[in-house]
Amino acid sequence: MIQYRTLTADEIRPELFRHFIRRQTVTKCWRREDGGWIIKDAPFIDDWTEEDYQELISCLKNTVLSGGFVYAAFYDDKLKGFVSVEPEIFGGGQGYADLSSIHVSQDMRGKGIGKELFLAAKTWAGKRGAKKLYISAHSAVESQAFYKAMGCVEAQVYHQGHVEKEPFDCQLECCI
Repeated sequence: MIQYRTLTADEIRPELFRHFIRRQTVTKCWRREDGGWIIKDAPFIDDWTEEDYQELISCLKNTVLSGGFVYAAFYDDKLKGFVSVEPEIFGGGQGYADLSSIHVSQDMRGKGIGKELFLAAKTWAGKRGAKKLYISAHSAVESQAFYKAMGCVEAQVYHQGHVEKEPFDCQLECCI
């Protein structure tokens, strides 16, 4: 049985990710060209290095300590998915809350964990006054299919910091 709960800053350490498999084999991605979106061949394997995990741990701890939301899925007491939402509301009238991460372990994808995490993020952000979630989302076709199924559309206003950090990401929003 999958169990869900909010994480504390003290829990977010390297051991938490011992059984988490980030690996994603990507073949096709959405790319913006000439003002429109097309699918292009872009094969690569997305995985995290030890340095990536250290940065992730630092970011997730910061999210919790600054009043944000980090919510996780566990199977047999092993982390199998997580989502994070930053505490600030931005984008003026858009009322965006930044969904800063959502990941499901490779061995548990397709079981509804991502949906449950996403819905928890929407609920948390809505209770704090956000009108929409903002997502700088991986452009892989499979990732984009998930976000579309969750009701996401292209963001009306782009967060320039996200665009500069990840120029191939798709900037999305989802009404709460």
